[in-house]
Amino acid sequence: QLQASGGGLVQAGGSLRLSCAASGRTNWISGWFRQAPGKERDFIAAISWNVGTTYYDDSVKGRCTISRDKAKNMVYLQMSSLKPEDTAVYYCATRESGGTVDYTRAYGYAYWGQGTQVTVSS
Repeated sequence: QLQASGGGLVQAGGSLRLSCAASGRTNWISGWFRQAPGKERDFIAAISWNVGTTYYDDSVKGRCTISRDKAKNMVYLQMSSLKPEDTAVYYCATRESGGTVDYTRAYGYAYWGQGTQVTVSS
């Protein structure tokens, strides 16, 4: 069971760190997605549990950093320079690495946490 936390209300330009209690396994990938009202669930970032390789969507490169703590089974998403368009419900998810489904696709993730709301005011 994944558990995301750390969302809240922040002003534009501010920062937030989201946390996710995940069940990380050696050959798994954990990712962060977000979903704004009326929109699809979009990929933000992912990290491999074994070597920590990271992947980012172009929309957040330079503003977000994903990391994991293997000892604590935690995944984090540090976000900075937040914009109003970053407002969404943020989800963490986990899947096995490999396979035919690209890691940016939400349907490729088997396990999801409940979302945490991030609201960025202008």
